Amino acid sequence: MNIMLLLLSGLLLMSCSVLGKRTADEPGYSIVKKDGAFEIREYDAMIIAETLLDGSYRSTSGKGFSKLAKYIFGSNVGSEKIAMTAPVLQEAEGEKISMTAPVIQEKAGTKWKMAFVMPAEYTLQNLPKPVDPDILIREVPARKVASVRYSGLHSEKNIANWSAKLTEWLEKQGVKAVSVPRSASYDPPWTIPFLRRNEIHIDVL
Repeated sequence: MNIMLLLLSGLLLMSCSVLGKRTADEPGYSIVKKDGAFEIREYDAMIIAETLLDGSYRSTSGKGFSKLAKYIFGSNVGSEKIAMTAPVLQEAEGEKISMTAPVIQEKAGTKWKMAFVMPAEYTLQNLPKPVDPDILIREVPARKVASVRYSGLHSEKNIANWSAKLTEWLEKQGVKAVSVPRSASYDPPWTIPFLRRNEIHIDVL
């Protein structure tokens, strides 16, 4: 069951298109500054569903993804049916929520947070409540975010490497970071590594 959820979620991330071309919705933002792979963006407010798990990046990634995938595939409290943007898993009663990109991960001490961004039509009032008590629904206010984009494997080593590069770039720009780095994944794991879109995000003043 968990494997099926991961496979279907991955298909939604790339919307079943050739070579992982992405058509999934993304949070709205405008670009304030661009310097090669580096950007500073202004994001609109967004609603996220997140879960916090204790352990390493590798050990928590699959568990966190599975929990959140179950939530958007119907493990929630709701009466209105919402069509998926790609294959639909009609497994549990309740509301089904479209997959969006990116999947966000952030280290918190010895734990890792994973979050799915909810489609823009939802608010805290109309988003269905998760059945899983480990899933938190919250609103992230509009914010300014520095990012760096890279391809390849989304490993903990690459996350640390590109986080350091983004931090160094911010220091050179004289921009103050106000959050720890977090990773953003836009593609399923079977996407050819050099075609993957991976990013590191850091909130800035």
